[in-house]
Amino acid sequence: MHYKPGLHILSEFNSVQRDYLFSYAACEVLFNDLIDKYELTKVGEVYHDFENGGFTAVICLTESHLSIHTWPEFGLATFDIFLSNYQKNNQEKVKGLYAEVLGFFEGVERQKTELIR
Repeated sequence: MHYKPGLHILSEFNSVQRDYLFSYAACEVLFNDLIDKYELTKVGEVYHDFENGGFTAVICLTESHLSIHTWPEFGLATFDIFLSNYQKNNQEKVKGLYAEVLGFFEGVERQKTELIR
């Protein structure tokens, strides 16, 4: 079998929805819904709210991972997602997931990097 590299998107964005940046509750629901919608397989997850606001979340998938870190005091978040193409091409799923996360937060991209790896 020949390995086919997957798409990795790394992003930093400002959010109009600052309330969503303080606590992971809404993001956890979003991620669970997206994982189901895109037929991904979760193998582990960690969510953590910080005392003064903001959160971090990392979700391990059999396909790889997604993560987010927020700074509500700056209206800022970083997000990354990578899905391997080991069993099938997941590039469109990566793009779809990214667009839906950005839309949920009403994000305005500050920077975005797409890597094929």
